[in-house]
Amino acid sequence: MSSSGSGLSSLKWQLALGLGAIGAIGLTYWYMKSSKKISLHSIEETKSNDVDESPFQRAQRYKSEGNELFRRGKYDEAILAYNKAIEIIPDEYKADLATYYQNRAAAYEQLKKWSSVIADCEKAIDLNNKYEKALYRRAKAYEMIKDFENALDDVTSVCLLQNFSNQSSLLMADRVLKELGKKNASEAIKTRKPIIPSKNFIKTYFASFSEDTVHKKLLETTPLLGQGELRGFLKAKLAFATEKYEEIIPACTEELNFSESESNFKIEALALRASFYFLTGQFKEAVEDLTSVIDSETAELSVKVNALIKRSSIYMQTEKLEECLADFEKASNLGPTISDVFHHRGQVMLLLEKTEEARKDFDKAVELNPNFPIALVQKCYTDYRYAMQVQDVDVLMKSIEDFRSAIAKFPNCPETFILFAQVQTERQVYQEAEELYHKALKVDPGNASVYVHKGLLLLQWKGDIEAAVQFMRQAIEIDEKCEFAYETLGTVEVQRGNLVIAIDLFNKAIALGRSEMEMVHLFSLRDAAASQLKIASRMGIGPKLMKGLS
Repeated sequence: MSSSGSGLSSLKWQLALGLGAIGAIGLTYWYMKSSKKISLHSIEETKSNDVDESPFQRAQRYKSEGNELFRRGKYDEAILAYNKAIEIIPDEYKADLATYYQNRAAAYEQLKKWSSVIADCEKAIDLNNKYEKALYRRAKAYEMIKDFENALDDVTSVCLLQNFSNQSSLLMADRVLKELGKKNASEAIKTRKPIIPSKNFIKTYFASFSEDTVHKKLLETTPLLGQGELRGFLKAKLAFATEKYEEIIPACTEELNFSESESNFKIEALALRASFYFLTGQFKEAVEDLTSVIDSETAELSVKVNALIKRSSIYMQTEKLEECLADFEKASNLGPTISDVFHHRGQVMLLLEKTEEARKDFDKAVELNPNFPIALVQKCYTDYRYAMQVQDVDVLMKSIEDFRSAIAKFPNCPETFILFAQVQTERQVYQEAEELYHKALKVDPGNASVYVHKGLLLLQWKGDIEAAVQFMRQAIEIDEKCEFAYETLGTVEVQRGNLVIAIDLFNKAIALGRSEMEMVHLFSLRDAAASQLKIASRMGIGPKLMKGLS
């Protein structure tokens, strides 16, 4: 309200209290006379202020009025005040003009006028390209309209300027990266071409089941030669034995196209094709085949249970948790004595951070099959995680003893060495961790992931980044399809400021991604590095670490 209006209000109250009721004509005459005097006084005062104030001082006064109106929640009126400040400030006061635009953007933000927020922040940033408030406000506006690419660039600018020290900026960056990752992964998965994973990955997958009936049939040494031209499932069996994995899906499909009288292996072909559909990231097709096995009246109970476990794993990777747990429930009812049900459900519970439920499942798995090393070592690892959560020293020491017993009992199982090495690394028992990885490589020299873990160990233990990089590059030489190696090396290269190299490595990992969930994470890593590279160049800032942006 103006000063003249405020004075009139006060005088009218004085009139009512001091003079009492008077004639309407007299009151009107008095009001008009007083109003004229006050208005003339206000004009003279304004003229006097205009003469005394410089354009800059007047602009500052309008800005101050705008700020006060903003504090009182009168955003439209605040915008009008900022308009006046912007109109009259001389051109040389660029920093102040940037502030006016930023303040007006703040008022537009309260009114949820996102395009106006973006436009005003852009003007402020044009005047001051390192204006944190304007960059952050524009990032928020871009996020609100789901323009995640531009939101990421702006929040990355803020993080760089703040040297990644502000928690709210880091949380926003993480949020935007996840949304952008979802968008990019959703688009990429539509055009993704199926890729046969590495031989080691396939071997590890099948080794995670102790009671896979179809896999056991693949390993049978029944002579295949001398039976004429192999077709269908038998051809797939030979392809599996000779590691020609790309031939397996077509061979199984051939078996399924045979008439009932021609085929002896329809269930086996369905189950095997489903496994390779899963391994190549063709989840929809895998679920269809596994469902056919589960619904079959002729499939053995163990084959049905295995199909339920594998379908639940796909549901987990496609973020269908309810369906995943329902399949495990069906599997446990159908095969209550089959160890794999509890072993694989234990892994899911561990991923969900339900450590107590995971412990129960692994205990049951080991009880049902004490000679399956992978379930045993997973139990040791889960006990360790539980001990760390509840800070129970007795459970901790028992888990360490159990790891050592597992290694003694199963000296040819690389997983026992690898998991124990990870635990010892976390406990900072670095020397033993290194020895354990060395033993794992003796047992399984083609396991590229061990080289990656060795590199991470050296990074944490000795800070030897060059040696770590060498081990990770060695992993890629051993297995050019090791997604873990590309992802981890890419992260290290970001830390070293080699952003172009890092982006290339993340792209290679993305090409190997099998699920949308995996790809969201990988796209987030790549987009973080790409945005930092762009913004560092634009702002003339040297490479910074992208801590917190993955």
